[in-house]
Amino acid sequence: MTAIIRQIESLRASGLLGQIIRFGIAGGISTVIYLAVFLPLTHWVFLGAKSVYAVPPAFAVAVTAGYFLHSRWSFKGHGTREAGGQQQVKFVAVQSSGVALNALVTWIGTAHFGLPAWAIALPAIALATIFTFILNRWLVFG
Repeated sequence: MTAIIRQIESLRASGLLGQIIRFGIAGGISTVIYLAVFLPLTHWVFLGAKSVYAVPPAFAVAVTAGYFLHSRWSFKGHGTREAGGQQQVKFVAVQSSGVALNALVTWIGTAHFGLPAWAIALPAIALATIFTFILNRWLVFG
């Protein structure tokens, strides 16, 4: 138990714990935005195995909100900010890799396992979130 407390204190002292918490909250907001676009599309427009087609528009809306949340809050005070749009390009590239992972998991879950889109949405988002946190911390806002 003492080792766990020391580890938490170390994370807090380094600022990483605060970033993880803020990233989680901002990610939660982005997830709600994503689902608000994704779920209606998979219910009325892209049914079954075609659910994967709902990922890009949902991603586009959520990534826009996510950039503002993460750049101004999640990673505030961490690293440097690049001028000229380079950071935004890196952010979109990282988020695009996250959406590719999300789309792959969605496609596997719906097309190969026959799961409904809503059942695979949260596991797909969780994997993409972990992946993009790591890349955002070190490549975009590092």
